Order: sequence, then structure tokens, then C-alpha cells
Amino acid sequence: MAKFKAETYTFSASNARHLTASIVAAFVLVVGFLHGATAQAAPSPVYPISGYFIFGSTSDDANLKKLTDIKSVGGDTVITFGSQIKPATSAAAPAGCTISGVNCVTAATSGISVNRYFTYADGNTWGASSLACPRDKTVTSGSTVYTVMVIPTQGTGCNSSNNLYDVVIITSGTASISVSVAKAATTLGMRYYTGMPAPVKRTDVTYLADLSYQSTLTAFTNRFLQFQGKVNNVSGLVGYYHHTEMPVAAGAIWDSILTVYAIQNQAIAKLQPTRSALISPYLDTRMSNTGRVTVDNARAGIQKMAGTANGVRLAIAVQDGMGTGKTGAYFGHESGYNVDEFAASVVGSGTWGSKYAAPNRDYFLAMAEGIEGTGAELWANMEGMAPGTSANPCDNQFRGQSNKARHDRQLQQIGNYPVKIISYMWDPFYTCKGTWAPVIDQMRAGSMTPVITDSIFYGNGDVLVTGQNLSGGTIQVKWTDTYGRTFDKTVSATSYNPSYGKQQGMNPRLESVTAMLGSTSLGSGKYVYINVTNGSGVRNDAPYSDRG
Repeated sequence: MAKFKAETYTFSASNARHLTASIVAAFVLVVGFLHGATAQAAPSPVYPISGYFIFGSTSDDANLKKLTDIKSVGGDTVITFGSQIKPATSAAAPAGCTISGVNCVTAATSGISVNRYFTYADGNTWGASSLACPRDKTVTSGSTVYTVMVIPTQGTGCNSSNNLYDVVIITSGTASISVSVAKAATTLGMRYYTGMPAPVKRTDVTYLADLSYQSTLTAFTNRFLQFQGKVNNVSGLVGYYHHTEMPVAAGAIWDSILTVYAIQNQAIAKLQPTRSALISPYLDTRMSNTGRVTVDNARAGIQKMAGTANGVRLAIAVQDGMGTGKTGAYFGHESGYNVDEFAASVVGSGTWGSKYAAPNRDYFLAMAEGIEGTGAELWANMEGMAPGTSANPCDNQFRGQSNKARHDRQLQQIGNYPVKIISYMWDPFYTCKGTWAPVIDQMRAGSMTPVITDSIFYGNGDVLVTGQNLSGGTIQVKWTDTYGRTFDKTVSATSYNPSYGKQQGMNPRLESVTAMLGSTSLGSGKYVYINVTNGSGVRNDAPYSDRG
């Protein structure tokens, strides 16, 4: 929301964060004035998105090229998905896996009783480095590596007190995606989150986690982390990604997924204490969805998610929902405007206010309030695609190509609340050529475009504007004062601060500038409209507005 700082300020829990920001920002301005501070030079333009989901490769060259491209547009973090550990039967024993002429599963389970069979396949070479117990076996057959893990159903260690075991049959290749991506990240000074194992979904309620084999999932998670610790102990691997999804909701129905997070976070904290964890839940605010997430539910839901940390450093990167049409990026005064063509392909024609419960901006504010004091970090996962139509094809994907101007609107709605912004998904949505040039090319061509994320309207007529690429140039402000008079004024941008976000404990990529309007006021509940033309002569793609 646009904040108005008058001589008196009504203190409440909901505005405490913004009051603190206002006071600190004012202090920075005053100190700069008293010391005769000169304007700071703008840093090289960097897009607000600093991380991307990617498809990794087993090729070192391919991963190094991809991460280099990502770094060239400001990315410092990449994330890959994990795989599911799936219930199976004895028929899953691979015919090509033999030891001295005996099937490797048969050899591994000789003399014991098998409770359940499971399969697991991912892009890592498991093999000898993953063997933890005498009954575990591994066989390489051509370009395939088979690994059989025999996991006790009771007791600890390698032996089951009831002689009953679960068997996990792992199929992998002879090169590892996670090792190769971590190597590239280490070389480039970037950060990498690799995907965790996950349970399958229940067959009766297909959006919930199947916990019928919770003990096996727990044991296999430990084996996975121990294996990664042996083969991938490099600085580029900073953490693990939970790819089991749920909405940002507080209902007890989602407890099975929270249980998965809690189990695996506890394992990370114990076995990989220097590494962190990442969750990316989604928003669905469509009025047509009876299970839509309300603002209050999102506030409570993220607090419950934060409670699964179990000692691990946890980031919660909330999907903004704009790539799937599940949410709306609009300001309050735009609630009566028609949704764009991409959203309309999902929710039908109509206004933003009739199709969505509230703007994304309201949700991110609520989630920032909900996560405060939990120790977890709020991130945002800005969806890099758009709902697919005939007008925006992207490599035959179900979702379509988006463009930088739409992304800038999404970033405005995310605002200043997350400390980091990542995006789903680099390939293909940032690299495909469709109706427009690839988004990576749009980002490079528009690298100097201002992005306005928030504002504070002070009682003395100064307006603090935050965002990216704000240095120099002018600020246009339209507002209504307490007497109902309307104004439209363009003034020079002053007091540029490239370190605003870092100083405030926000996203470190946030900058600030100030528009000095002179003695004036902002009417209660009135909208303020802001545009920035920076020192390079570039104006923001997405106009900013908010209510005081």
C-alpha cells in the first residue's frame, strides 16, 4: 500500500513494518543532508529476479552455458526438481540387473522378508557411493546404473528387528545432473538447490501426500542426503528443494504435506546442517474456486509452513499464480478493469475484482506479516510464463510465452515484502521464441527500464519511491490532497539510494529515490499514481498506483 506519513501515525500491527521503514528512510535522508552527501552512482542494471528453476543436464558444458546466461541477466540461484519414490511390486526388479547370473533384487533380499517394493529414478548416478548397508547392491549395465537399497522396517541401522525390509530399486545413468549443476554453480559463484525425494500422491485424494510409507520415506531421505554429502559436497550446493506442492493455506487437510516438509527439514538439519531448504507453495485466489485462498488464510498458512523448519534455514517462495491465471496482478483502482486476454483464457471475461478475491499485493503483505518472527524467509516465485492461448505459443507447451511488461506488473504486485524473487521457469519460458522475442532478450533490451514496487507519501510532501533502475531523471506523481484537490506534478528524482533494500532488511536489489513535491498532503484513502523516467531516459513499463 502507499504509505502516508503525517505528523501523527496510528500504530497497529498491520502498519508496524511500514512505520519502521518510514522512520529509517527518513533518518537516512536527514543524515545524508547533514553530511552533505553527494548522489550515489547507479549500479549496473540488474533485473529484480535473482533465481530460476531450470532443467539440469548431465553435461558440464551445457550447465555452465545455461548458468552463465542466467548470471548475465542477474541470476545468482538455480533450482532443479526432485523425483518421487513410488510404491511398486516385485515385478519392478529390472531384468538387466544381475549379480553372478542372479537378479540383483533377488540377491539383495536373499534370506530376508520383503514388506514393500519401491522404485526411484532421477538424474543422479547413485552406485557405490550410495551403499550404506551390506545388503545394498549396485550394478552397471551399459549406460544404466541399478542400485538396490534394503531398508529395515523396524529398528535402526541395517538390521530389522522383525527381519522385514522395504526395498527401493533405483534406476539412474552414469552421470549426475545435480553434481554437474553444483559444479557449474560453484565455478560461477552461484547457488544451487537440488530437488528432494518426495512421496506420491494419494489415490483417493489426489492432491495430498501418501504417508502410508512414511518410515521408508524418512529412511530414504536420510540415505539421499548422506549420498549427496559424499558426492556433492561443494559450495555451490546451498540447499534442497521440496517439490511436493500445496497452497498457502492453513486448513488441516494439508497436514500430510506439512508432515513431509517437517520430516525432511529435520533430516537436512541433522545431516546437512550447513545447507538450507526451499518450499514453493502456490496461491489460487479465483472467485470461481470454492477452495480459494483468502488473505487471512494465506497469513495463517505461511506461518504453519514456517513451523516445519525443524532447525533448518527455510525459505518459502510463494508462486504468484499469474502464469497459470490463478491470481490477479492489479491495483485497487483497477478492480473494475477487464482482466487481460491471458487471464481471460482461464477465468473468462470480466473484471479483475469479479474474478479474483484480492490483488496479489494484499496477499504478499499478509504473508509478510504471517512469517514475521518465525525465522523463515519470505521469497516470491514469479511465474515466468502466461496462460497459453493461440497468441502466445512457447515450444508446444501448455503454458504460453509471457513478456517483460507483464513481468514488471507482477513484480509490482510482489512489492517489497519478499527478500528474494525467483522464477519458474528458465527453460523454456525465458528462452523460447514465440509471438515475441525470447524473454531473456527482452530483459537485456529493457535492462534499464524502471520497476516501481512501493511508495511512502510523507507528511512534508516528500514521496519515497522504491524499485529498480530509478537513478536520476524525473518522477511524475498524481495525487489528491486532504482538501480534495487533484495534482499532477513532475519533479527531479533526488536522494538516490542503491542500498535501500539492504539497509531495510528487504530484498537487497531494492533502490529508492525521492520526489520532493513541496508542502502538500495525501487524502485518506485516495490513490497516488507514480511514473519514473530515469537518468537513461527510460520510463517504467507498468504504471504504479496505490491507496494511501
